[in-house]
Amino acid sequence: MRKVAALVLNCLLLMGCYLVVPTMGLSVQERAEAAIPVTTLSPPEGNTTFLDDTTWCVALAGVSQIDLQNALDWACGLGMADCIAIQEGGQCYEPDTLVSHASYAFNNYYQQNGNSDIACNFGGTATLTKNNPSYGKCLYSAPGSVGSAAPPPLSKYQSSFLWWEIVGVLLLLYKGS
Repeated sequence: MRKVAALVLNCLLLMGCYLVVPTMGLSVQERAEAAIPVTTLSPPEGNTTFLDDTTWCVALAGVSQIDLQNALDWACGLGMADCIAIQEGGQCYEPDTLVSHASYAFNNYYQQNGNSDIACNFGGTATLTKNNPSYGKCLYSAPGSVGSAAPPPLSKYQSSFLWWEIVGVLLLLYKGS
């Protein structure tokens, strides 16, 4: 019985549920944040770009090259900005300068992450501009032209299937006892 209970506990934890294990038996408790819907009318931090006030995020001229390189590495790495265009042979590779490449990556990250002021900081190496930095074949993303980096929400079918999995595991536990 202990092995079955441990298996159920691990399964439920992997599915994003918490178990409350009282002395008399098992019961499933839904996570509090999943049970309370939160309506947000504005972004959590900073201002956003609205229809008539388009902004882009670009590298700040005159900052330390080391800081700028570190920020660029983060944007193209953990920040998950799309940096293909600034790779050799890409549309935005030329001019091959750190400021140019960082500007493209910073803007891509900024557009993916809701155009909030906080998404255009990069340790103080970036700034907002109302002037479109696009040039030649190098087109900088604008609001709405880049998808979000956030994972897509579960469809109603996926979340329904998750609950059926939980019910199935609980039925197996009940039959086993």
